[in-house]
Amino acid sequence: MANNNEEVDILQMHNLRPAPGANKKRIRVGRGEGSKGKTSGRGTKGTGARYQVRPGFEGGQLPLYMRLPKLRGFKSPFKKEFQVVNLKRIAEVFPDGGDVTVEALVKAGLVRSGYPVKVLADGEISKAYNFKGVKASASASKKIEAAGGSVSEE
Repeated sequence: MANNNEEVDILQMHNLRPAPGANKKRIRVGRGEGSKGKTSGRGTKGTGARYQVRPGFEGGQLPLYMRLPKLRGFKSPFKKEFQVVNLKRIAEVFPDGGDVTVEALVKAGLVRSGYPVKVLADGEISKAYNFKGVKASASASKKIEAAGGSVSEE
């Protein structure tokens, strides 16, 4: 136990210091021989010892970004990709006519789900088809309406 007249040093946050030798001085690269010595941590000779090389530099060889073909054209992020079905296939799968929806076309395996559907005019139909939720080309619409059917996009 300490005597009353002896002062006790308590470790406090503002008194903390790193251990001696724990903080090494930063090497100031490229500042001459006096600061560190000869090559200053850059090895000997070569491009890297003299100056910084930009990313993608291949030592004078034709770089990759110039060897690849240029990007041509433009792809719209808003383009609608339609699944197409011809009247010929619809007549085969639905021989009795009636209501044809996107769900029925997906179930029959004519189109994939998640895409808008468009009916094209290849083939002939004799029964009345009522298309719901699909688009149709102008010539397909004429054939459908001539057979007594209808097309609605809702």
